[in-house]
Amino acid sequence: MRIVIVGGGKLGYHIAQTMLERDYEVEIIEKDKTKCMRLADQLDAEIICGDGTEIEILAEASTNRADVFIAVTGSDQDNLVASQLAKKKFQAKKVITRANNPKNLEALRKLGIENAVSSTEIITRLIEQEVESTEVKLLASLNRGRASICEMVVPKDAKVNGMALKDIELPKSSLIISVLRDENLIIPQGDTKIYSGDEVVAVCDGNSQKSLKKVICEK
Repeated sequence: MRIVIVGGGKLGYHIAQTMLERDYEVEIIEKDKTKCMRLADQLDAEIICGDGTEIEILAEASTNRADVFIAVTGSDQDNLVASQLAKKKFQAKKVITRANNPKNLEALRKLGIENAVSSTEIITRLIEQEVESTEVKLLASLNRGRASICEMVVPKDAKVNGMALKDIELPKSSLIISVLRDENLIIPQGDTKIYSGDEVVAVCDGNSQKSLKKVICEK
């Protein structure tokens, strides 16, 4: 896999280091000469000293052959310009963009950068999931954290104990996809009953997870 990274700061360095350890081909574009020298000394990657928002520099990095293009400079504007060029002019297969300011996330996505990420957003979601979901285990995050697959155990004396799924008023944007009972996996139907001790796996969006927990775990 071939990866082009724009931005040789701490994040860019650590991404490159991790990718190199997995035997990926990595090129880093960084406009600060001092950082370029340090990166060249520390990483077995091709370092291009230049501005990642310039077509000539992106061409020099063979962005047209990139499997993944990652823009992680300290400037959201530079990240946006570099990503749009990589996507539209060089047809990079996958483009990932860092939003330093989480307020810019939605704007980046509306401008066509679907894989825009913010460390602030990720950390906030992790904190909220920990605080709000002490009885809920997160199995996987979907759609950049907007939805999730989660697991919860139906507690003793839960109101839903013995109820059929069709009679349980689940929140919108949530779906129970499996039930584990005494190590037996059940793919639930409308008449499947839920009992205390069942391990319930559900898909839900970020807004319905808390409501789903209340429905399943309320006593």
